[in-house]
Amino acid sequence: MKLALLSDIHANMRAFDACLAHAASQGATHYALLGDLVGYGAEPAEVVARAMALAREQAVVLQGNHDALAVNPPATTATMEDATASWTHAQLDASQRAFLSQLPLRHASGDVLLVHASADDPAAWHYVDNAHRAQASLASAGEGVRHVFVGHVHHQRVFYRGAGRGLMVFDPVPGVAVPMPAHRQWTATIGSVGQPRDGKTAAMYAIWDSAASALTFHRVPYDHLSAAAAIRAAGLNEYFARRLEEGR
Repeated sequence: MKLALLSDIHANMRAFDACLAHAASQGATHYALLGDLVGYGAEPAEVVARAMALAREQAVVLQGNHDALAVNPPATTATMEDATASWTHAQLDASQRAFLSQLPLRHASGDVLLVHASADDPAAWHYVDNAHRAQASLASAGEGVRHVFVGHVHHQRVFYRGAGRGLMVFDPVPGVAVPMPAHRQWTATIGSVGQPRDGKTAAMYAIWDSAASALTFHRVPYDHLSAAAAIRAAGLNEYFARRLEEGR
């Protein structure tokens, strides 16, 4: 099985389309969306419609914090994210909001666990952005789980248990498979399709090859300038458009 792992699409249909096309070209046989389908971007209805279609084809789709916020936006908008949630809520129809509301927070299959944020308390939306948080996530992943794949962080990184008590960490090279033998425990943050934050504009996703026990991270160029223009045309905050243009 080659499982395409896509997370943090953030209502960016151009990046989503580019990553799905790239995954198909790499021989992906299954798909999993690890949450945050919406938020920040200008095309929430289009992205959710595509996610619903993938779910009908047996793709795994998880809920992220922005999805939950779009279903139940705050009554008052204290932050830019709050304002975007209210706008997103209005763009979605009732069936799309219902779809987001019933999405699970985690999904386990064999020795693999998929989750948007940290597995130790998924609804708290902790970022797995250091060895301590990766350790907490692995410790609560469940018996028999050797590989935990996580979204939420918007960066691509691997943590694993080596010979010592602590976790080792490294940043993967796009396009180069990372062997992940099951005699160790691994967790990986797969990055963001729709809003990279490492100073590069190319979309991020990864493919898990269960037969080879290897994870390959990918970067996919797409028309990020048009995606930024769509944010401006929708009247959303200028900051979100600049983020796409700068990859931050």
